[in-house]
Amino acid sequence: MKLTTRGHYSVKALLDLSLLRPNTSASVKAIASRQDIPAPYLEKLLIEMRRAGLVKSIRGSVGGYLLAKSPAQISIGEILEAVGENIAHLPQQSQPTQAEDWVTLTLWQRLNQKLKEALYSITLADLYYDARSWQASLGEEASFIV
Repeated sequence: MKLTTRGHYSVKALLDLSLLRPNTSASVKAIASRQDIPAPYLEKLLIEMRRAGLVKSIRGSVGGYLLAKSPAQISIGEILEAVGENIAHLPQQSQPTQAEDWVTLTLWQRLNQKLKEALYSITLADLYYDARSWQASLGEEASFIV
């Protein structure tokens, strides 16, 4: 599986929102600026993630987006799926005809299942703490670009 720009930007945007105080929204423009994501593209991704129940939108002058659930309840797999990323990536094969082809197909099926399980077990909270730990090891300040 290769993480596309679409998936990468989506994870970055939601990780950015996870850094905000609870029930605090951020505008598309603010997230786009902090994460260096084109705002029109980010808006489309956030709409898809809103439809999937990962973010909420707030209208008005202090509006924007905020997480719909806590960072510990949002998995990377959910984010990728919400924006149409293909989580399982089996190589295209016809029906195996030889034993070694069956072995290869079975191996890929198992690897894809483990990858999917891993993506659904890693949460935004996990990434948040990983990023904070990495940053602390470098002696950097608390705010960062994902």
